[in-house]
Amino acid sequence: MPSILILAQSSGGIVDSAKEIADTFGWNPWLFLSQVISFVIVALLLRRFAYKPILAVLEERRQRIEQGLLNAELIKKQLAGAEQRYAEILTKANADAQKMIDEARASSAHLAERKEEEAIAAAEQIIAKAREASAIEHERTMEALKRELGRLVVDTTAKVTGKVLTADDQRRLQEEAARQLAS
Repeated sequence: MPSILILAQSSGGIVDSAKEIADTFGWNPWLFLSQVISFVIVALLLRRFAYKPILAVLEERRQRIEQGLLNAELIKKQLAGAEQRYAEILTKANADAQKMIDEARASSAHLAERKEEEAIAAAEQIIAKAREASAIEHERTMEALKRELGRLVVDTTAKVTGKVLTADDQRRLQEEAARQLAS
């Protein structure tokens, strides 16, 4: 209880000292009350016409920033997807290019093989024609040789025997010489 008495005595002193301070600084309670009412009115007007619109602008800006961050995240995902598609397309293009190169090589090898076969066939035809021409030339040469040999045999026989041979004798000697040559 003694503390309550001290407090009561001091509270009376506090009120008196507050009154003295208010009188010293020229405090007027009616003027203070009118200023408090003016402050409340100004605070309410500011709250209604300034603070709420500013908060609305700030909220809109916050939403735009949030939307921008979501868009940035979406763009990052799209970019990652695009990079992945780019890598896939590049890989596929490389595979297609390699396939085309392999096909070109195979086609080139096939074409070279076909050209080689055509060249071999042409060479074989040339060789066959050359052999045929050689055989024909050989036969012609042999025929000419047989005639010349027959003529020489007839001339030699005529000179050796010293008589003139008849056409039948000449033909018979030429045929006999040709038979001996053939065998």
